[in-house]
Amino acid sequence: MPEHAPPARRFPALIGWRLLALLYDLFPMLALWMLLSTAFTLGYTYLGDHPARENIAPFSPLQWLLWLCCWLATGVYATTSWRRGGQTLGMRPWRLEVVAANGGEPTTRVLWQRYTMATLSLLAAGLGLWWAWIDREGLTWHDRFSGTRMQRLPKPVA
Repeated sequence: MPEHAPPARRFPALIGWRLLALLYDLFPMLALWMLLSTAFTLGYTYLGDHPARENIAPFSPLQWLLWLCCWLATGVYATTSWRRGGQTLGMRPWRLEVVAANGGEPTTRVLWQRYTMATLSLLAAGLGLWWAWIDREGLTWHDRFSGTRMQRLPKPVA
């Protein structure tokens, strides 16, 4: 009868690791946002009834729609990555993983709640992220709100 290895010990994800993962994830998101912006600009240029060389006006409905599309695209990237393995591209090098509070896989609905609260947290000067410094369990607002946890995996044994 084969012996089962004990489950690997998991560590809480400290703010520094979370910030590194966010920075790493910023680069693919910038590329995606540029593609979306290009599509909006081309559509505005070729389909719009406006003077030549006029840009999308600041605070116009079209600009708000572009921001919404960028937010949704980022959310699809994050929630799909979390759902398919608990990690985004930026979380992999730092061995970070999103799990449900019970250690299982979180649902898509819960992951969208996490993403929405994380957005609000960042818009509030990152207060929800910095909250982890004073939280007894080291959890952020979006961890608490969604019932998920970000944890750091141990180094793989070679």
